[in-house]
Amino acid sequence: MNTRKITEFGLLLAVSLVLAYFESLLPVMIAVPGVKLGIANIVTMLILYRWGGKQAFFFMTLRIVMAGFLFSGITGILYSFAGGVFCIITMSVMKKFPFFSKMGVSMVGAVFHNLGQILIAVIVMENVHILYYFPVLCLTGLISGFAVGYISVLLIKRFELMFPKE
Repeated sequence: MNTRKITEFGLLLAVSLVLAYFESLLPVMIAVPGVKLGIANIVTMLILYRWGGKQAFFFMTLRIVMAGFLFSGITGILYSFAGGVFCIITMSVMKKFPFFSKMGVSMVGAVFHNLGQILIAVIVMENVHILYYFPVLCLTGLISGFAVGYISVLLIKRFELMFPKE
């Protein structure tokens, strides 16, 4: 990594932590437990489209660990990391298909993030019946993934204009 890339990466990590903090302050407005907007994933989308899947995975790992220690604890890290792994892998694959827009990639990523988290919940709670909750998480994931994707599209365009790749 060159100095410019390290600097951009560090600044984007700081921005994502601020967004994660902001989101932790928001009251849960939906009567669905475990639902979050995932606004810090806007920055992850930017990393994915700017530098690719490996950098996005590294970024996601750093963000989740740091945000977990700051805001949610070890349990939060476990659930977020499981969801993040599913999300980044899926988004990296979907990004390669030209018929998936950035918003589509974000929506699929959000659903798979929820899948990763619910599978960890099944393991931790030793209760397979938790999977009945997955359709609700799919719907909320599609909605939040759409919102994150929409904002990401705007941000990626602006970021590329302001900071062209070397």
